[in-house]
Amino acid sequence: MTVSVLAALAAGACFAVAGVLQQRSASTRPPEEALSWRLLSHLLRQPMWLSGIGLAIVAYGFQSLALAFGPLSLVQPLIVCELVFAIPLSARLHRVRLGMREWSGTVAVAAGLATALVTARPSGGDPATAHLGPWLLASGTVAAVVAGALVVCAYVAGVARASFMALAAGAVMGFQSVLLAATVARMPRGFVAVVSAWQTYVLVVASVGGLLLIQSAFREGPLAASVTVIDTTEPVVAVTVGATLFGETLHGGWPLTALTVTGVAATVVGIVCLDTSPAIAALHRRDTLRQESAAARGRGARSAPPGRSRRGFRP
Repeated sequence: MTVSVLAALAAGACFAVAGVLQQRSASTRPPEEALSWRLLSHLLRQPMWLSGIGLAIVAYGFQSLALAFGPLSLVQPLIVCELVFAIPLSARLHRVRLGMREWSGTVAVAAGLATALVTARPSGGDPATAHLGPWLLASGTVAAVVAGALVVCAYVAGVARASFMALAAGAVMGFQSVLLAATVARMPRGFVAVVSAWQTYVLVVASVGGLLLIQSAFREGPLAASVTVIDTTEPVVAVTVGATLFGETLHGGWPLTALTVTGVAATVVGIVCLDTSPAIAALHRRDTLRQESAAARGRGARSAPPGRSRRGFRP
């Protein structure tokens, strides 16, 4: 059990640093690259972003180790501690001091989400039992949530835009988790069973689309406005869709249901506190200035005469 706890905390720390590195890289890209494949193509050339992806892979390794020695009901809530690492680290790098409001919001999201996961903890179910009709209904519902969030993004700006973009990303990644469960369930039946299932190909599309949405959310605003919403939406969608499609059961009854509802409410309150925080707004302004500075450097490099760099003649 000790190995599981330590590995889960290590995974949370790695996820936190990975998110900070990815957000720092994505935040320098120009606004027109949001939701564009050009965003990913440019990020793939940035060592900092690639380091963030590498750390995320290491984090998944620690998560697998934790699950090998402990139950999901213990590991998943501990990994949520990434929020407690990520938001202060992001603020530190931007030289912005977090106050009581920001710390309270961060703790409320992490503690509320952990409480909801511990008390609801779905169990049972069989991914092989889901038929095409429920799959189509679930896919349509998730698509509607994503489309609705992206429509709202067109009418809001700043921190709120980052949060709604993150809502779309979290919904896609939550559905991706369900698709992954369905794909893994087919593996004992052999390679043909996996490659002949439509869920396998939708899984690939959802994974790539989710990555683009996450990086777009990181580009739109500070980490506190995006990672909190992603970490909340992803398990909610995964648990809800999994219970609907696979017949998973949620633990209920008094006081578990009350604790689950309280955890969800605390998470929502924490997200609102962070989204309306002046310190988080300051982080967004810092990111905006970094974008403008990076754009100005790019324009300067492109406008330099042939044979001349911005620092003078090349030898």
